[in-house]
Amino acid sequence: MSTGQLIGVSIGHPRPIPGHQAKTGIFKEPVAGPVVITAQGIPDDAILDRRHHGGLDQAIYVYFQDDYDFWAGELGYAPAPGHFGENLTISGADSATICIGDRFTIGEVLLEVTYHRTPCMTFAAKMGDPRWVKRFHRALRPGAYCRVLAPGPVEAGMAVDILPYGGERISVAELMSYDVVKDIPLDFLRRAVTTPIREKTRFKYETRLSSLF
Repeated sequence: MSTGQLIGVSIGHPRPIPGHQAKTGIFKEPVAGPVVITAQGIPDDAILDRRHHGGLDQAIYVYFQDDYDFWAGELGYAPAPGHFGENLTISGADSATICIGDRFTIGEVLLEVTYHRTPCMTFAAKMGDPRWVKRFHRALRPGAYCRVLAPGPVEAGMAVDILPYGGERISVAELMSYDVVKDIPLDFLRRAVTTPIREKTRFKYETRLSSLF
C-alpha cells in the first residue's frame, strides 16, 4: 500500500463548447468543502453523454497529479484540478503504475479502478486542439475510471491510501495502448477478464475468446 493526497474535487455543470451547439459536462471546476460520492458518482456533477460516461463502472474519473506534471511540460502551463474533466485529482500515483482492480481509500470512500479514459472530440474541442485525441493517446496517460465500492464524503486535502490489486497487473496505460490494435493478443484478453475490468469491456473480451472455440 502507498499513500497519496486528494489534490482536488471537481464537478461540472452543463455548458456549450464555443462553436458547438451541444452542451457538455467536461468543464469541471474545483469545489471547496465536503462532496458526497455515491454509487453513481457525485450527484451535482453533469454527465450528459451517458453512452460513454457515467454508470456504475465509470462513476468517478480520477486523474493523477504526476501525469499533470508531465502535461505541464507539454502544454507550457500547469493544468489545474479538473482541467481534463476529472472528478478527483490525486497525487502519489500515475497512469503507468495504476492497474485495473487497484483501490483508492479516501476516508469512508472506497473506489476500484475499472478502465481508462478514452479521448474524444469533445475533449479535443475543450482543449482547443484538433490533434488532441492522437496527442493524448500517444502520451498513454489516460487517468482511471472507478466504480464506488463504499460511498461517503470527500474533500481536497484528504489522504488517499492506494491499495494494489493482487491479481493480474494491467495498468490503465497498457489497456489504453490496445485501443488502436485491431487484433488484441489472446493472452492479454485472458489476463484482462480475470480482473475487475468494467463489464462492457469484459463482455467484449469474453465474446471474442468464446468465438475461438
